[in-house]
Amino acid sequence: MGWFDVIRDIEALDELPLDRSLVEAFEAEARVRPLPPLRLFTPTFRAYATDELKGCGRNSFPAFSITGGACALNCDHCQAKILDPMIPATRPEELDRKVRDLVLLQNLKGFLLSGGSNRRNEVPYDRFYPTIAALKRDFPYLRIAVHTALLDERRARRMEEAGIDIAMTDVIGSQETIRDVYHLDRPVADFERTLAALSATTMEIVPHIVIGLHYGRLLGEERALELVARYPVSALVLVIVMPFYAPPDRPFALIPPEAAAKVFLAAKRRIPDLPVQLGCARPAGSHKLATDAYAVMAGLNGIAYPAEGVVALARAIGRPVAQEHACCSLAGDGVAGAAPCAL
Repeated sequence: MGWFDVIRDIEALDELPLDRSLVEAFEAEARVRPLPPLRLFTPTFRAYATDELKGCGRNSFPAFSITGGACALNCDHCQAKILDPMIPATRPEELDRKVRDLVLLQNLKGFLLSGGSNRRNEVPYDRFYPTIAALKRDFPYLRIAVHTALLDERRARRMEEAGIDIAMTDVIGSQETIRDVYHLDRPVADFERTLAALSATTMEIVPHIVIGLHYGRLLGEERALELVARYPVSALVLVIVMPFYAPPDRPFALIPPEAAAKVFLAAKRRIPDLPVQLGCARPAGSHKLATDAYAVMAGLNGIAYPAEGVVALARAIGRPVAQEHACCSLAGDGVAGAAPCAL
């Protein structure tokens, strides 16, 4: 039985209008390059559960924002809304207290540190580094991931010296997108310079590419993949733009799951030995069902907050499945900062 027919036997997916030719292309690709085990990531950024998977303790791997909900760039695709669910920690002593409380009370495994950018797409982490260093000294097992934004070698070294484990950075391959969507006067080369600066450290580098970032159409994704392929990164995270954040006068189209799936395949072909994950951000509903089904068949190594039916589909096409209560960006070391859960 071919994969397209297999999907029709899975209740959560049986009515999806999937592209048969694309499914058959994924199946043919898998005969040439066997699919890896699938890791399903359920970090505690938000509540999550399906019939196939359960969530975990609310704060075993939370996200903190050092700027609260504030961001000077206010990019069209996000409008700073991505900061809303994060725990505000706008002073170093506040971050220190909240992390230590979570270690004692809720079995904290690690955390994501983020924040809004200034007008140059830089996040002001400097005054937090002594606090991070103290937390790593007292709790060396904590896995700390940081959204780096753009930076130079000096800033990258400061992150490394503070004890940060994982550096997460967006990579944009279109100058037009940087200008129009990010409202940023910096070249594509600065995104590559950030990769180069991070590569000079011992931190694990996990670049992110937003599919459909240019108002819901593909522009620059191939070039972004080219940039990532030049550097010794630990994993690549692909996310999909969510149009409901956009301002009314600059709307985003909903990029078709099939278009996103072609980027999945391009990523696996261009960097075949690199773990490629489908990250948290992507449209919900039937779009998510189709996107996640394509991600399973395209051979992506992991999916964050997977849709209903993903476990059944993975098993049906021969992919072992494990669940991990951590951010998918912590996947480069093979343990994701947390013990896998039995399924």
